[in-house]
Amino acid sequence: MPRIATRLRFADRLGSWKARWAIGRDTYIVPPGLYALGSPDEDAPVIVTANYKMSYDIVRAALDGRDAWLLVLETYGINVWCAAGKGTFGTDELIRRVKQSGLERVVTHRTLLLPILGAPGVAAHEVAKATGFRVTYAAIRATDLLAYLDRGRVTTPAMHSLTFSLWERLILTPVELVQALKILLPVALVLLLVGWLSAGLSLGVSLAVALLGAVVCGTVIAPALLPWLPGVRFAVKGTIVGLLWSGGWALWGAGSLGPAARLGAVLALTVVTAYYALNFTGSTPFTSRSGVRKEMTSALPAMASALAAAVLLWGWAALS
Repeated sequence: MPRIATRLRFADRLGSWKARWAIGRDTYIVPPGLYALGSPDEDAPVIVTANYKMSYDIVRAALDGRDAWLLVLETYGINVWCAAGKGTFGTDELIRRVKQSGLERVVTHRTLLLPILGAPGVAAHEVAKATGFRVTYAAIRATDLLAYLDRGRVTTPAMHSLTFSLWERLILTPVELVQALKILLPVALVLLLVGWLSAGLSLGVSLAVALLGAVVCGTVIAPALLPWLPGVRFAVKGTIVGLLWSGGWALWGAGSLGPAARLGAVLALTVVTAYYALNFTGSTPFTSRSGVRKEMTSALPAMASALAAAVLLWGWAALS
């Protein structure tokens, strides 16, 4: 039985930081299975989590000084909430891990403590029927686990409360920014060269900055301002931020570009910001798959139309 520590090392914290910046994010996992925290006995609680190493580390650190069993599910490196939505933190996987670990021979009780955000993926009655273990949902945050256990496994209203503060939003933005730049940084370099060759270095720099600024607006600024931007849809919020950025650039940073080219750039830059703001729905705790699909159904065609209009305007500007 693997025995693990609850104290995080420097390497653990560095790995978490790297994952936040999309460095080795896809392989930041631990093997699924049953782990011993401290020196648990047959009465120790069984905590269930995902095999995304950041989730795994947060849970074990929250249980510092306690003896417990940690049952890690195979979620392919996805956190609990996202994996529950995808179905990997789900009924079948939970049943499989309980049986493969021989958990019924390790503990005398028959209770599994799951995070509340994992509930959408798990049918508790099916788990009980297949394994004999009862599913109990402890708290939303791993940091509340000790308080939950100390209160006799009673969940308080605060443990049910879900926040999405400015800091909680900002810590999610680095990975969004890096992934966006992997795609659009080469495009920005092309714009730099095209602008430089056609009208001088100043225009080339201006075009590159305009695109990179639109990316930052969509991946960082819109998420940061999320509660204060009007509207419910993320694409609408992104459109507002995108228009402010691209409109300001068109007025004061577009250099020698004519009206048609400026308007085309405003449309294209706004689409970039709106798209990445829409993409942030995958990082938020209050969206649903059906809601995201509904928004994408209307937003993506509108974005495609705006890009088509931008291309027509650029063609008109080039021919005039």
